[in-house]
Amino acid sequence: MKMTAKADSERFQSGANKYAVYLETPEGRLRSDLAFASLQDFLPPQAKASLCALDLGCGTGATAVGLARLGIHVTLLDSSPAMLDIAKGAAREAAISGKIVLKLGDATELTNLFPAASFDVILCHNILEYLDEPGLVLRLAARTLRDSSAILSVLVRNRAGEVFKAAIQAGDLTVAENDLTAEWGQESLYGGRVRLFTSDSLQAMLKEASLAVIAERGVRVLADYLPSRISRSAEYQRIFELERKLGRRPEYAAVARYTQCFARLP
Repeated sequence: MKMTAKADSERFQSGANKYAVYLETPEGRLRSDLAFASLQDFLPPQAKASLCALDLGCGTGATAVGLARLGIHVTLLDSSPAMLDIAKGAAREAAISGKIVLKLGDATELTNLFPAASFDVILCHNILEYLDEPGLVLRLAARTLRDSSAILSVLVRNRAGEVFKAAIQAGDLTVAENDLTAEWGQESLYGGRVRLFTSDSLQAMLKEASLAVIAERGVRVLADYLPSRISRSAEYQRIFELERKLGRRPEYAAVARYTQCFARLP
């Protein structure tokens, strides 16, 4: 993926192990598990074994492994060799290496890497936040979707969630107020900046890419703000089920930490 600066690219090289550790925390698992559960609701109706998926900025490959376990053929694309190494190990451990292809490359070069109309499912999870031209990647992804039954899943940082995080977690009212209109926030894991989206801005980008939004979900609505007496690990399943219910309701999804959009070709 093409980052906003050289430092942004380097953090995904040197921080690959840190990211893998984060995904094992309840917060990291919840983000991945909720997005994957919603994705399964919108997979194309064909037999899973006939589907081909592309995971843009695949990271450690957790979502791709889940798709491969369903029988889907998955291509993992990332510009970080360190991330791809971790993804390769995850595929080997899950014994689904035959369903997965690893490719080193930049998301902004999709049309040079893959023929048009190649994929039934494209994942664009937590990568647009770090790109100079997120709209360009969406346009390129649209050209790579196979047909009108193919699905694009986009997961991005929600601006409203940053407002709640600053106010509730950090108790910083100044940052919370600034985040009401901020285009960029602070990435706590890597220490760099991260692009913030609203539902309107994301849907506008998808429309400009000639894609039709069919559904929107909120990811991590309240889990980050639960009192410490609630064990995130022991109560994980209950938190997950509650989050699934909240994420489907627009009034709660609007303030989630992440927004997930599903779109198709018209």
